[in-house]
Amino acid sequence: MPQHSSFADLGLAPVVTHALRRIGVESPFPIQAAAIPDALGGRDILGHAPTGSGKTLAFGLPLLQRLSGSSSRPSSPRGLVLVPTRELALQIEASLDEPALASGVRVMAIVGGVPLKRHIERLRRGVDVVVATPGRLEDLTAQDAVSLADVTVTVVDEADRMSDLGFLPQVRKLLDRTSKDGQRMLFSATLDGDVSELVEQYLHSPVVHRTESTEPERAAMSHHFFRVSAEEKDSVATVLAARDGRTIVFLRTKHAVDRFAEGLRTAGVDAVALHGDKTQAARTRALASFGNGSVPVLVATDVAARGLHVDGVTLVLHVDPPADAKDYTHRAGRTARAGDSGTVVTLVAPGQEEHVSALAIEAGIAVAFTDVTRSSPVLREVAGARAPTGVPVVRSAAAPAATTPRQGRRNASPARGSREHGQRRGPR
Repeated sequence: MPQHSSFADLGLAPVVTHALRRIGVESPFPIQAAAIPDALGGRDILGHAPTGSGKTLAFGLPLLQRLSGSSSRPSSPRGLVLVPTRELALQIEASLDEPALASGVRVMAIVGGVPLKRHIERLRRGVDVVVATPGRLEDLTAQDAVSLADVTVTVVDEADRMSDLGFLPQVRKLLDRTSKDGQRMLFSATLDGDVSELVEQYLHSPVVHRTESTEPERAAMSHHFFRVSAEEKDSVATVLAARDGRTIVFLRTKHAVDRFAEGLRTAGVDAVALHGDKTQAARTRALASFGNGSVPVLVATDVAARGLHVDGVTLVLHVDPPADAKDYTHRAGRTARAGDSGTVVTLVAPGQEEHVSALAIEAGIAVAFTDVTRSSPVLREVAGARAPTGVPVVRSAAAPAATTPRQGRRNASPARGSREHGQRRGPR
C-alpha cells in the first residue's frame, strides 16, 4: 500500500484539506489512507478496524465530497450513516462539522431523546446527510417524515455493536429503502456471524481494508486486576476515582451507576452519570462536562464502551467486570488513545476470579491478581489513588453544558474538545 503523508495525497478536494487544517487535523491514519481513495472512486468498502482508528474521516470525507455540488430535496437526504448509539451519532456529526461546511453539505444527527417534531422540521428544510440510530430513523420513515429513496451513499458504522444490541433487523429494513445501486460502506471491529451475512447481502464486490491495533498502542496500556472484599469494593473504587486525572468508571446496571456517582459526589469527588435511562439533554450535559474537563469522572454503563471518543482519559476502572472479552476490549479502549498512555483497573470481588481470568485470557491480557484494601500502596503506585476530600460536591441536574449544540448548518458535539476518533492534530 502506498504511503500518504497528507490528506491532499488521497484525492480530497482542496476545500476539504484546508478545512481539516483549520481544525488541526494534519496526517491520515492508516484506515483513512487505505479507504479514502477507494471510497472516492465509488467502491463499496468493508473496513475491519478497531475503535479509535479514525473510521469517521475514512468514510465521512469521501461521503461529503461525493455529495458536494448539489442539494437534496426536502426530507430526502442523499447520504446515510447508521450508528448504534446516540453519542456516536452526535460525535460523528461534530467531527464532520468543519469539512461539511466547507463542502456545502448539510449534516444532521437523528437520535432518540429529541422531539420527533424537531427532526421533521429540520428534514423539511433540507438535509444532505443524516447520521442516525436505527430506531429513531425507523420511527421517522414509518411516519413518512423522511424518504431514503434518494440515498446514494450509505455507511454502517460499528456493525458488530449493532449486532450485539439486536439492531440488525432494523438496519436491514433501512438499507432496503436506499438505492440498490448506491455505494455502501461497512465498518466493524469483527466480521463474523450476522455481520458477515449483512456484508454478503448488501455490499457488492467490496474492497476490504483491515487495520489492526499496533504493538505500540498495546504497550501504552497497562492492565491490573485487584481482588477486593465485598465490604471494601466501593471504598477501593472511591479512592481510585478520587485520583488526579480523567477517569471512566464502568458498572453493570443503571441503578448502580446512579448510586456510585452520587456516592462519589458525597465523598467529594465530582462525577457525572451516563446510562440509557438518562434523557438526551442529561446525556449531552454529562458528556459535555466530562469532555471539556470540568468534571473529571464519568460513571457509566456499557453505553460508554463504544462510540465515546474523549481525549486524555488516563484510567478506565471496571468496578463491575465486563461480561466478556469483547466488552473488556471496548471499555479499555477509552484510554491510551492516539499514542497516549493509559491504565485499566478491574476490581474482582469474591466469586468473580474465574470469569475475569477467562475473559482476560481471551482478550490476550496477562492476568495476575493482587489483593488490595483501600489503603494498599499499590493503588497509589498504579493509578494515583488518594483519599477523597470528604466535602460533598453539589451538582445541579440542570447545570449548563460548557458546549451547547449550535443550530443551523454547523453543530457542536457534546464533547467538542475530543479528537475525531483519536485523530492526530498539528500545532494549534
